[in-house]
Amino acid sequence: MPRAKRGSKRLERRKKILSLAKGYRGTKSKLYRSAKESVERALQFAYTGRKLKKRDFRSLWIVRIGAAARLHGLNYSQFMHGLKVAGIALDRKSLAALAVSHPEAFAELAGQARTALKQKAERAAA
Repeated sequence: MPRAKRGSKRLERRKKILSLAKGYRGTKSKLYRSAKESVERALQFAYTGRKLKKRDFRSLWIVRIGAAARLHGLNYSQFMHGLKVAGIALDRKSLAALAVSHPEAFAELAGQARTALKQKAERAAA
């Protein structure tokens, strides 16, 4: 059986790694072994960064919603609970966008959340 030396496949793999390392300083962009280490490290940071980005944006949305809710006499948790009781299912991203760009629509939502909370309290008292 003839010997397989993987010529083209090995070259393709090396080319791929070296092209990903383009722009790195010194040997990290020229030599395969150090380029491979740098690229693997960079890809790991990129993966982690994508997860952190989601976390950061969710936190930003919550801060914006909380600030807008306080303008209408509710804190964040009361506002979100009021929306849930009222049966309004909007995600935090769209609520934050409403709070920033359409304050009158957000005020309407805050009013609905407040009335839903009052009705729930009245039912619990009765």
